[in-house]
Amino acid sequence: MDIPVSNNQENMQFEVHEQGETALLQYRFLDGMIWLMHTDVPKNLEGKGIASALAHYGLEWAIANNIKVKVLCPFVAVYLKRHPEYLSIVVR
Repeated sequence: MDIPVSNNQENMQFEVHEQGETALLQYRFLDGMIWLMHTDVPKNLEGKGIASALAHYGLEWAIANNIKVKVLCPFVAVYLKRHPEYLSIVVR
């Protein structure tokens, strides 16, 4: 994906900055896992693949850091149905 995503560790969220707006995927660390909590994409950025880029980045970040994932975010749950290759890192 060519949408630039950054990890804002201070605010515990993966972010995309576009058109003066910030889209984000909030996360928390609990029980040795990263919990993907909530995706928020401003209305004017919807439909551009930004939420998918955030989900992809978060899951790839977990793989790179050898951390299991707990998914509370409904969007990430739907993303996982389309990308079952990530299911091995997800704790249900």
